[in-house]
Amino acid sequence: MNTNEIEFLEGGSYISFATRKRSGEWVATPVWFAADRGNYYVFSASAAGKVKRLRNSPRARVAACDARGNVHGPWHEAQARIVSAPDAIARANALLLAKYGWQMRVLDLFSRLSGRYGKRAYIEIRA
Repeated sequence: MNTNEIEFLEGGSYISFATRKRSGEWVATPVWFAADRGNYYVFSASAAGKVKRLRNSPRARVAACDARGNVHGPWHEAQARIVSAPDAIARANALLLAKYGWQMRVLDLFSRLSGRYGKRAYIEIRA
């Protein structure tokens, strides 16, 4: 990925994160993300389809998009993995909190109240 593509991707609030089904079909989802040294971090419910698909294959792709998932740029091949180390999870969460501020705090509050906060999966994407 060249510098202009990285800046365009990182300048947005959402990326379209696509994972592959066993059939080979791509399934894309708009997600919040935070960038860190060439990697991107996202979070999801641990029972979500994208997390299940990552357990079968690390192949992924990303593109800039809006909140509805309408892609605004080229797709970039990537590798993704579920983050399990507590320090890496804390880093990903801190990056997301720094980027999304009060929106992330409100989401965290409702996630804690509903009991879903502890059931999150954090994903590292290398594009």
